[in-house]
Amino acid sequence: MTERDWIEKDFYAELGVSSDASADEIKKAYRKLARDLHPDKNPGDAKAEARFKAVGEAYSVLSDQDKRRQYDETRRLFRTGGGGLGGFGGPGGGFGTAGDFNLDDLLGRAAGGAGAGAGRGGGGLGDLFGGLFGGGRTGGTRASTQARRGADVESQIRLDFSDAVRGATVALRLTTQGRCETCGGTGARVGSTPRTCPTCAGVGLVTRNQGAFAFSEPCRDCRGTGRIIDDPCPDCGGEGVRPHTRTLNVRIPAGVTDGKKIRIKGQGEPGRGGAPAGDLFVLVHVNPDRRFGRSERNPDDLTLRVPVTYPELALGATLTVPTLDGKVTLKVPAGTASGRTFRVKGRGVRRADGSVGDLLVTVEVAVPPKLDEEAEAALRTYAESTKSFDPRAGLLP
Repeated sequence: MTERDWIEKDFYAELGVSSDASADEIKKAYRKLARDLHPDKNPGDAKAEARFKAVGEAYSVLSDQDKRRQYDETRRLFRTGGGGLGGFGGPGGGFGTAGDFNLDDLLGRAAGGAGAGAGRGGGGLGDLFGGLFGGGRTGGTRASTQARRGADVESQIRLDFSDAVRGATVALRLTTQGRCETCGGTGARVGSTPRTCPTCAGVGLVTRNQGAFAFSEPCRDCRGTGRIIDDPCPDCGGEGVRPHTRTLNVRIPAGVTDGKKIRIKGQGEPGRGGAPAGDLFVLVHVNPDRRFGRSERNPDDLTLRVPVTYPELALGATLTVPTLDGKVTLKVPAGTASGRTFRVKGRGVRRADGSVGDLLVTVEVAVPPKLDEEAEAALRTYAESTKSFDPRAGLLP
């Protein structure tokens, strides 16, 4: 990514968010676009693939707090009174009018151009772009190849409830930008090699004079790379990288909850110039279970609702209830109220330290939808014999 990219590309528009969007809004917009534009969802669609790459590039800048701040500062620096980018003139601009200003001149100067003009004006622009793009000077010339950490990658998986509780290893299929295997990352067709750009002698910058000033700018013949590829690789178009699909076995720890994000270091986009790769962030979705749930107070405790009859609560009973790995018996004392919760020790989620959560069993009265004559008669007899008991005593004023 060149200095011109930072000035001319609107990363906020690329993601469809405003310039004051929060980090969560940016992340949400990126996830939606990444899902819709993913190569697996749009096989053979070159436009979708290009947008997928552009969206990833925008997110790599806006998701990094420092990069976003520097990007915003750069765009404010080059914004004209009319709100556009390009001219940096006008009243008080210091460079004449917008009509006679050349963006390439300022880019060259900001990139660290040598000459009479390089030492004037306080060095503010040069310092700014040096910080943005890592531009150092070696013998008065900026290095054309710079190390850059790979972008982080986001993906998501869906687990069954039991796998989330016990832990599992899941095969995750990822499509990321990786080195082109056809050309080995050179960008040139097999059997040919890139040549040094004769215009900039491989530096990636050219210097030109304008009055008393000398300005440096990215070489237009090699697009600032310092290399000319006469015969581009047909698979990557000379870029040296292309979308690469791979399968990664991801270990999901026991007890993971729905919405948890797992970070896997070094499994994102590859770095450039020897820099480390980015990280992979896996968002976990857990399918609900028809029997068990997770306690809101302590996710290591499992919850279970068990239907019972009124006589079982009134007279007491011994119930057999399921667990994740079998079954246990539960003694319900006489006179138990519907909705009471019992704790079964050690039948919940196993924690990282080896301890185990509990199973919380809530008993609830199940009412028969229909009674036969004998059952109805018996129930009326019971109601008559217990009419002295008023469960709503004190409810009304």
